[in-house]
Amino acid sequence: TTIKKDGSGNMFIHYWMKWTNPRDSIIVEQLGLFNRDSVYKEFSSQYSSITNVEVYKDYEDSTIHAKVELEFNSLDSLNATPVFKDSKLSIKDGEKNTKIFSQFIKPIATGFGFESKNFSMTFIYYLPGQILSHNATEVSRNKLTWKYTLDEIGTGKYITATYRPFKLKETPLWIYIAALFVLVVVIAFLFNKRVR
Repeated sequence: TTIKKDGSGNMFIHYWMKWTNPRDSIIVEQLGLFNRDSVYKEFSSQYSSITNVEVYKDYEDSTIHAKVELEFNSLDSLNATPVFKDSKLSIKDGEKNTKIFSQFIKPIATGFGFESKNFSMTFIYYLPGQILSHNATEVSRNKLTWKYTLDEIGTGKYITATYRPFKLKETPLWIYIAALFVLVVVIAFLFNKRVR
């Protein structure tokens, strides 16, 4: 997920799982996780727009995949999307011109004979500012990564980061110097004309 300074942004989601026989594939498809129409329904809301959905099977490694790309007006608005219900996505104002990003990772029940140790989740966020504090498992400049197994998520887990937003692009100093030079030339010209 990339969040822009105005709170809008875009998100790419890719999830997949192994299936070792046709019966597994049928169960997975019945869950709707890998059904194109179901994916559209789960990731749609009036505040975001889906730009791409791709569902496919990779027979080389016996996996089934879903990829979703979407754009949103504000991170908070994603809470209106069915798949993010109860995720408590937010960016709030903090002290001294900082922002606080947070998301609640809901507990996930595997069921259907799938073992939780075989599941993991990775969240990658690009935040629009200097990172001041976080609980990410990896950080590189303003890219934060959280990696968890389902056992580590347990009954739920908050991911959070505090950052100081990047400043808006400022007018270069040379423009002020050039404007001052032009102003001095005009004043000198007018003063010189008046003296004559």
